[in-house]
Amino acid sequence: MSENEKDLGVAMALLERFTTQTLPRALEIKERVDRGELLSQRDIDFLQLTLTERAEEIKPLVERHAEYQEVYAQAVHLYKEITERALLNEERSPPST
Repeated sequence: MSENEKDLGVAMALLERFTTQTLPRALEIKERVDRGELLSQRDIDFLQLTLTERAEEIKPLVERHAEYQEVYAQAVHLYKEITERALLNEERSPPST
């Protein structure tokens, strides 16, 4: 099996997981932070694992294959939007007593 064939198999598996699991959950979190809600620890753990650690793991694959760069960039941008909005929500949240 060539390197290209291995990359294609890995990419297909990652895209499948992204579209069926990661993206729906990230969009749900984005909807909540857009409504002004705070992130739960579960949300923070999810974002850290999927949109930072996994993004770094697949970065070499994306660098080798330009056809995946747009979806990768969109996922990173979504993470940025979520975290920026979550930070604003935290800053606006009344202090807990």
